[in-house]
Amino acid sequence: MPDQPNFLTLTPLGGYGEIGMNCTIWSTADTAVLVDCGLMFPDDYLLGIDVVIPQFDHILRRKDKVRGIVLTHGHEDHIGALPWLMPWLHVPIFGSRFTLALVEHKLREANLLDRTELVPVHPGQRLVLGDLTFNFFPVCHSIIEGYGLGVETPVGKVVHTGDFKLDANPIDGHHTDLEAFRRFSEGGVELLLSDSTNIERDGHSLGEREIRDTFDGIFRDAQGRVIVTLFSSHIQRIQEVFDIAFKYGRKVAVSGRSLLNNIEISRELGFLRVPASVFIDSYDMPDLPDSELVLLVTGSQGEPLSALSRITRGEHRSLSITPGDTVIMSSRFIPGNARAITRLINDMYRLGAEVYYENFRNIHASGHAYREELRTMLETVRPRHFIPVHGEYRHLVKHCRLAHECGIPPENTIILEDGDPVTLLPDGIRREPRIQLEAVLVDGKGVGDVGTSVLKERHLLGGEGMVVVFLVLDEQIWEILHGPDIISKGFIFEAHYNHVLEDAKCIVLDILENMSPGDIEKLQDRIRSTLRRFFRKVLERDPVVLPVITMV
Repeated sequence: MPDQPNFLTLTPLGGYGEIGMNCTIWSTADTAVLVDCGLMFPDDYLLGIDVVIPQFDHILRRKDKVRGIVLTHGHEDHIGALPWLMPWLHVPIFGSRFTLALVEHKLREANLLDRTELVPVHPGQRLVLGDLTFNFFPVCHSIIEGYGLGVETPVGKVVHTGDFKLDANPIDGHHTDLEAFRRFSEGGVELLLSDSTNIERDGHSLGEREIRDTFDGIFRDAQGRVIVTLFSSHIQRIQEVFDIAFKYGRKVAVSGRSLLNNIEISRELGFLRVPASVFIDSYDMPDLPDSELVLLVTGSQGEPLSALSRITRGEHRSLSITPGDTVIMSSRFIPGNARAITRLINDMYRLGAEVYYENFRNIHASGHAYREELRTMLETVRPRHFIPVHGEYRHLVKHCRLAHECGIPPENTIILEDGDPVTLLPDGIRREPRIQLEAVLVDGKGVGDVGTSVLKERHLLGGEGMVVVFLVLDEQIWEILHGPDIISKGFIFEAHYNHVLEDAKCIVLDILENMSPGDIEKLQDRIRSTLRRFFRKVLERDPVVLPVITMV
């Protein structure tokens, strides 16, 4: 801990050097505040893992100082880990009304709502939490009611952009309030933390009005049904679908639990205007011509259980893809999902649909600022120090280079990764010793119980298969009462390689003959190691060998 009375230490638990799992501790001598608490979806190599969440030990060790959790917006990579933290940390959660509505739904499902205080905050509000005062600035993003933060600290002002973009011609007032950032920055800002996701994209991002115009043209020209899939949290674009459907006399049927939940929440809060005459039940649709129907469905990432995937496979109770359908996949391809998405697109073409997707027409606009927008933010805030956030390592490096172009000295730009604390002091900034962090893997109800060894075994099982050896022995004299039986699972086709398994049985018998009675563990180890060597030599394969020995 810094030895000066006035300081601000930022400890990243997630979201630095990666996109996802955003979570940072802001701490002073007497105060700690958690900014965002997100999850990350697993990479392909994390076999069987549902989600990845931050390691919370560091925040729980100082939970007596924690004054609250401040959320920038409601995407899963910023709020998704709350159900795993809130059983252990009883502090209020602050965010916009829509963000907290999503959190409320999440905590209700986890039976945590009755023990958590949700406190809405509004644009321009000042929220005092101990030594830290948070100011909330509206930002334009791919979800409504997102905030950037202006934080008054014992060592000066700090600005955190949150996830943002600059839309020069926004719809319904969904804009980034650059003037609010500018006013807060008057008198000097010590540190800026800024979204780095799209630093590699030159120029300016597409505006939502351009996306709406593209949608309008597709709806106008479509002769059959229009099927739209998008992120269920993109309420602004959902509104556009309803508005354009109404314009062309079409009804909208919605399929997908997350979409239905978010639409219901948005309507209750007044963020979504849906004429009663437009919204129909996907399971009880009137007999309408295809030219009068829009399907709004989940499945933009090719998820196998999503509505669009089930519709395409013919497994949906009431919907299917038919020739003449026009499908709009209005979202970006998340890395790792491209194969599933392209397979889904091909299947829809086989069924006679026309599919519009990313890079094919202007049907999706990123919610993250492009390079020139990031430059504008840097020139608006003009910080003394700069830390890029929300990006992989190359994004952080390139964002620092942009900061240098904007006049910030190289020695005042710092690249952090998870577990790299940094302290802002009255006379500068310094790195602190790295803390040991390991992301926590969630598999079903197991939290953190899957580690390197389990994942290694899963890769072995997936790549080489398993051989199970069954053996029943007389406990007194160690004579075989049954077996050995050898079963292959995902290793070989037994009808073709039965002779290999017969040889393996002989090896087990030889091992038993040459061992003294009594040590079952030693016998299991000997069977396991000897059979693995045998299979490697004969077949050049290395399965998991599981000896199952019963003593009677």
